[in-house]
Amino acid sequence: MEKKNRIRNKRLRMVLAFLLVVNLSCSEHTEEVCNMTDATILISENIRTPFDTTTADILIEEIEKRTTLRLSVEETWKNRPIIALALQDDKDIRGLMIPKAENEHTVRLEKEGFRLQHLLIEGQHVILITGADIRGVLYGIGKFLRILETSKGNISVKSDLDFKATPKYALRGHQFGYRNTANSWDSWTVEQFDQHFREQVLFGANSFENIPFQDPNSSVHFKIDPQQMEVELSKICTKYDVDYWAWTPAPEDLTAKNAHEIGLQEQEEFYARCPRLNGIFVPGGDPGENHPSVLIPYLEDLSKILLKYHPNAGIWVSLQGFNEEKTTYFFEYLKNNKPDWLRGLVNGPSSPPLAFERSQLPKKYQYRFYPDITHTVRCHYPVERWDQAYALTLGREPCNPQPRHYAELFRRDVPHTDGFITYSDGSHDDLNKVVWSQLGFDSDMDVKNIVSEYCRFFFGNDVVEEATEGIFSLEKNWEGPLLGNVTVKNTLGLWQALEREHATMNSSNWRWQQLIMRAYYDAYIQDRLTYEKKLEENVYKILAEAKNLGADEAMAKALQELEKVDKTKVSPHLREKVFQYAEALFESIGAQTSVPKYGARSAERGAILDFIDYPLNNRWWLEDQFKDISQYKTEKAKLERLDFIRTYEHPGEGSFYDNISSADAQHVTSETDDAIDYLWENDGRSRKRLSTQLFQFTPTLSYENLEPKVNYMIRVSGLGEALLRANGERLKPTKYEKGFEEFKEFPVPADLIEEGRLKISFDKPDEEHLNWRKQSRVTDVWLLKQ
Repeated sequence: MEKKNRIRNKRLRMVLAFLLVVNLSCSEHTEEVCNMTDATILISENIRTPFDTTTADILIEEIEKRTTLRLSVEETWKNRPIIALALQDDKDIRGLMIPKAENEHTVRLEKEGFRLQHLLIEGQHVILITGADIRGVLYGIGKFLRILETSKGNISVKSDLDFKATPKYALRGHQFGYRNTANSWDSWTVEQFDQHFREQVLFGANSFENIPFQDPNSSVHFKIDPQQMEVELSKICTKYDVDYWAWTPAPEDLTAKNAHEIGLQEQEEFYARCPRLNGIFVPGGDPGENHPSVLIPYLEDLSKILLKYHPNAGIWVSLQGFNEEKTTYFFEYLKNNKPDWLRGLVNGPSSPPLAFERSQLPKKYQYRFYPDITHTVRCHYPVERWDQAYALTLGREPCNPQPRHYAELFRRDVPHTDGFITYSDGSHDDLNKVVWSQLGFDSDMDVKNIVSEYCRFFFGNDVVEEATEGIFSLEKNWEGPLLGNVTVKNTLGLWQALEREHATMNSSNWRWQQLIMRAYYDAYIQDRLTYEKKLEENVYKILAEAKNLGADEAMAKALQELEKVDKTKVSPHLREKVFQYAEALFESIGAQTSVPKYGARSAERGAILDFIDYPLNNRWWLEDQFKDISQYKTEKAKLERLDFIRTYEHPGEGSFYDNISSADAQHVTSETDDAIDYLWENDGRSRKRLSTQLFQFTPTLSYENLEPKVNYMIRVSGLGEALLRANGERLKPTKYEKGFEEFKEFPVPADLIEEGRLKISFDKPDEEHLNWRKQSRVTDVWLLKQ
């Protein structure tokens, strides 16, 4: 017995010693961390081919990129750390027994769900990635890679790892149209799309939507024929077991001869080419204005052809651009006919409101959101109160990481739906896609954690905190007036420090490149704005002396002041950096930041270099005004017009002026409802007064502490009608001009102003029959003391 006790005690000491070694090997400072550098990969036999190869390739390749270590896949488990991939019903993985759940009532993983655990099995460290299905395994791998601590020659993970997730929304995807409209993708190879789709999947996406039927000659950047790429993208989706969609408008006029049949034939050829196709989205409008009475039969015929080649695919349609009659017709049809050929409804820009469509849609149909997360102006989700200097230069498609803004919009809108496939037209919105994909998994997720994992995954462990702060700082750059925004220079300093300390990424990582380029661009625009606004102030000081100088001499001196911008270059080092990173982005991902230099499709499509020197004061407008004034016949007329120009934004003590959509408007309380608040004409090179290039359709303004017993007059500039109310009472105009930079004037009786307070609002005129470009809008409002 004594001998047996000695043997037992010896074994116990050995076990304790082993556990001590294990504990020490899993410790780093005060956090328990397990070193997985020598790990091997085990893959369950139930993860069928080809997904066993796909999952292994992801782990091996992504870890090798970050560590230079190349892990191997083993057929049996060995006396080494293990990364194991399993499905939730697996009891063992190639002989490695999986511990039973804590209790028999443990909730099973739902569709696409996963669990990520660190376990000690027979003395070995095991990272167990368990999926409810193949997609669940992929999402588990994504989470593992996003939290993995990596450096050259080292892999480690926290030993208390136990994470479980199931996606809240069934549909989580993004549109990737291989077409010339995209500001980078038309330059991509199949290999680049494969890597990018992989990365999107690792952050939770399960759907990708292409835009087929592109003319092979429409882009000089195409690496392969668009019809071939249509098939290759389908294959990539098959490889990662995600859904492949296509955005395919109906013929614009289905009542035209043979239009119905031609549309079906083109679609059938596409369906036949694709090895995988899960959804066809036909927008009801944008483009096209077909009535549902002709669109519905087309969709029904389309569904028959689709099911012939892809039995599990579905037809989806949106009501974009539908008026009340079309909308009523469509929902009455669904109610009365309950068609099985329709899979679901899509809500896109210019669709009826989300809550309304959800309430009208029968429960048998799914509801998909099609939000625009790629544009900044003239779009679905505008940047709120964006400074005009940014709008005129960065334009519609700059690098636009807005994690907090898009998280707020997601939580407001997506709950009405079953999920989303976002609208995107380039790589500039990359972070926004990740935010939406991750919130699609867990809408309560801390957006800071999402950004941190983004930075760890793409930039590495040693820059996570600084890069995360840098991204949120870029978003802050766009908050409020640009003049005096101290965040801009702080943001630049942060990214410059990262640029110096991590030089290898400056030339090799396109996500890094576009973020740093934005920091330089914002700072350059701020410096230009500060300088050019000062020049304009000097011009008005010169015009104040016009009576003494003479009108012509005053205009000559004013022009000389404005022309200083050509002679004194502001912050050229910042501008040069922008161009350097633009070149790097063209080399890395074909980003087309200029029409003449890089072949961007048009000025609105990410061509930020072409507008980097756009005047940020009223120089062009003043030049044109001076040219006209020089032709006036009398000195008096010249001086009167010069005085009007000088006092345009400075109407005098006790009076007020507001540039309606400017970030620094003092009295405007409204936000534009659809971002059509930045005029776009002459390819973005309008010579109109800057205030004329911003507008709202029905703005509201509020004034406090007005003088008692004083009459005021409201002056309005804009286009078309102005149905104005003051403190709720509709006012009658004494002057009513309808053109740009013409004026409407409304007297305000003193007794209408209550306790020094005045609220101005505008009724919306009945103009649904007009294109938005011709609808009435307000650009400038004055409250003038009489």
